[in-house]
Amino acid sequence: MSAVAPDTRDLTLDLEGMTCAACAARIEKKLNRLDGVTATVNYALEQATVHAAPAVTVAELVTAVESAGYCARLSRGGLAAAAEPGRPWRLIVAAVLAVPVVVLGMVSGAHFDGWEWVAFGFATPIVFWAGLPFHRAAFRAARHGSAAMDTLISIGTLSAWTWSTVVLIGGLAGDTYFEVAAAVTVLILLGRTLEGRAKRRSSEAVRLLLELGPREVTVVRDGVERVVPATSLNVGDLFVARPGERVAADGTITHGESALDRAVVTGESVPEDVAVGDAVLGGTLNTYGRLIVRASGVGADTTIAQIARLVAAAQTGKAPVQRLADRVASVFVPAVIVLAIGTLGAWLASGASAGRSFTAAVAVLIIACPCALGLATPTALLVGTGRGAQLGLLVKGPEMLERTRRITTVVLDKTGTVTTGQLTLAHIEVTGELEQEQVMRLVGAVEAASEHPVGRAIAAAAREQLGSLPEVVGFRNLPGIGVEGVVEGCAVSIHRTSRGITAAIDGRDQAIFAVADTIKPEAAAAIKELRALGLTPVLLTGDTEQAAAAVASALGIEHVLAEVLPDRKAAEIVRLQEAGEVVAMVGDGVNDAPALASADLGIAIGTGADIALEASDLTVVSGDLLGVADAIRLARRTLATIRGNLFWAFAYNVAALPLAAAGLLSPVIAAGAMAGSSLFVVGNSLRLRGFQKKPLSELRPGT
Repeated sequence: MSAVAPDTRDLTLDLEGMTCAACAARIEKKLNRLDGVTATVNYALEQATVHAAPAVTVAELVTAVESAGYCARLSRGGLAAAAEPGRPWRLIVAAVLAVPVVVLGMVSGAHFDGWEWVAFGFATPIVFWAGLPFHRAAFRAARHGSAAMDTLISIGTLSAWTWSTVVLIGGLAGDTYFEVAAAVTVLILLGRTLEGRAKRRSSEAVRLLLELGPREVTVVRDGVERVVPATSLNVGDLFVARPGERVAADGTITHGESALDRAVVTGESVPEDVAVGDAVLGGTLNTYGRLIVRASGVGADTTIAQIARLVAAAQTGKAPVQRLADRVASVFVPAVIVLAIGTLGAWLASGASAGRSFTAAVAVLIIACPCALGLATPTALLVGTGRGAQLGLLVKGPEMLERTRRITTVVLDKTGTVTTGQLTLAHIEVTGELEQEQVMRLVGAVEAASEHPVGRAIAAAAREQLGSLPEVVGFRNLPGIGVEGVVEGCAVSIHRTSRGITAAIDGRDQAIFAVADTIKPEAAAAIKELRALGLTPVLLTGDTEQAAAAVASALGIEHVLAEVLPDRKAAEIVRLQEAGEVVAMVGDGVNDAPALASADLGIAIGTGADIALEASDLTVVSGDLLGVADAIRLARRTLATIRGNLFWAFAYNVAALPLAAAGLLSPVIAAGAMAGSSLFVVGNSLRLRGFQKKPLSELRPGT
């Protein structure tokens, strides 16, 4: 593979003419021969993802593809290519014409004088018109000194038709095989038509994401509402989201309140209440209230468009397990042609009739199908990543699937990941002569003037207990120490000490306050699920050992890394790796990004900072910690599906080719089996559409 210049740009080419994994391998090889280019060809998507140096032009890329015998054009953002236009009509006409040919050829009781001429008349348009795409592709490949799946089909059907025609017109002794030429053509057309439909179903999840935004939007300009195309919406514009409409862009609510169904983004089915000041995401469904929103992200910059790009990028890659299949596919077709010639020669040498020898050779040509090898990985990726996007679980690329299988330890950042990040008053210990209510009244009044999270937690608890609080005078903030002030003539000082938050009134200690971060309601169930997946959870935090131990104990986590400064989190990940652990890191903040990047698998809670999402390999958009286990389960199931597909594709050819060479498979049965192998692989991948997140009600500890 050629080296890629450090300064590269990413391009996507739509490809035409591929019919099997061998075609994809050939195009990929041609592109990668260009200096400054690294390319990956996805057979299922019919696209090439290209990382090219600035000096490489699109014309050069297209020329390289054309030199391999295929067509290419710069993609305009589509996903899987549509099936070949006109193929269904070819299939319908061919199927109608094939019925009498097959009946005449396989039912001896249907024979009459001249029946072979009737079979010839019906089979000829099937082979040369309905099968024209196969012959055209085979000729194009031969012109460029290569061979593809269509080469095998073309040689097989033309051989059957030519043999039969020579026997018929020449008046030679021997059987005719018009039914073989007709039936094989029909079965291959049927298989490819069904395969094309299945491939489109595989990518429909991402296609739906791309189509979620409304085509028109009502904007408010100069106080006047007007309907404009959604593409003309700009950042800063005010737009209206009426009940039952999808929000046109990311933004902030300036007027109104409602509940938004965010299922398309987060996978959560319960609508979320929103009001003035709340952020909204484009593509979400407004349920009942009229909202006015100020746009902050439009078009390709909306969250849902970024999610669609992430998923599409993941689908264009290749899992490591696919590389072997690609290498096999690149030499498979020439090997099959050699095997077919060898089969013909071996049968003739054994004294078998020319007809029997010919039948075995054609069966070898037809049964060999590298299509299943080419579909094994991309169809599973299409369905798995698409289903993940529907559930708010994003996998950045196929390499991550392999990593999820090897993970042994999950390191969880505490604040914002297993906890809400919102402090609450956990405990008060009265140590002086004043009553607790009096202490809360005075301390709460001072903390009400503070902006510190600890102060807000104590003040909120005081208001909840007492209602209104008195005024504070002479308030002072002592950075890193605490706060002071005078309330109703009493000097109040609140300082952080080794025992906790100590409150002194008129110089005498009166109480010790303990605050705690609120644990997310789903956290305990999530830890239980991670353990069920064979993973060891580790809590990582900058908090004190006492605070960390309290959270870990509540969640059943045995391993705790406390008092770790933000710049040391990545070092802790490396230390675990050096000890032999394969580490997944779960975090949400900016200070988690280095640790996410250092881990073998980075998992971002999607409600966190954008930089964390960029550094991660898996993303849980909803921020639900239980989604971490769901994402790992989905990734592992997708990988298992890929492995199952590849096993079937290899096993099919290993078993079928010897049977065909031994004369135990007729060409008609071989054609049906070949089409069936590809459909099996696609159908097996489509089972991933049924993947479901486990509801919290089923996962609470003790249930």
